Amino acid sequence: MTPVARIAARQFRRHTRTLFVSAPSASLDPWPLPHTPQHLSSTTTPTDIPAPEPLPRPNESLETTRARLLYQSRKRGTLESDLLLSTFARDHLSTMTRAELSEYDKLLDEPDWDIYYWSTGNRTPPKRWSNSPILEKLKVHAKNEGKVVRKMPPLE
Repeated sequence: MTPVARIAARQFRRHTRTLFVSAPSASLDPWPLPHTPQHLSSTTTPTDIPAPEPLPRPNESLETTRARLLYQSRKRGTLESDLLLSTFARDHLSTMTRAELSEYDKLLDEPDWDIYYWSTGNRTPPKRWSNSPILEKLKVHAKNEGKVVRKMPPLE
């Protein structure tokens, strides 16, 4: 092997060693599982952000409101939230009053992981939700004390 080839081979070995050495940040899981400390810390919503304002929907019928909330409960973006909120909507939307539907509509404007962790008791909800009857119903639903096997409700 020529001296130039030896130098090139040495540099190549040195370079490839640095490529495959794991850095401390590389050891963190990029997709942590829910309920792990890493996931809880990475999905925290800053407290200085004001509550989202729901879109005004004047003259929306009660039936349309229920259908929209059912759809929004089912299509959240995370499977955990989809499953929790779609089964809650299936069980409770039909009996909610207009005021309860309005409160549920406001709740659905919150970030998915916040709703999920508030309802499972892993995070304390902010003051605006601390006395919410809808969130309390959702917490009872999330406990699943009857050990019901939950699956996505069929599309109608």
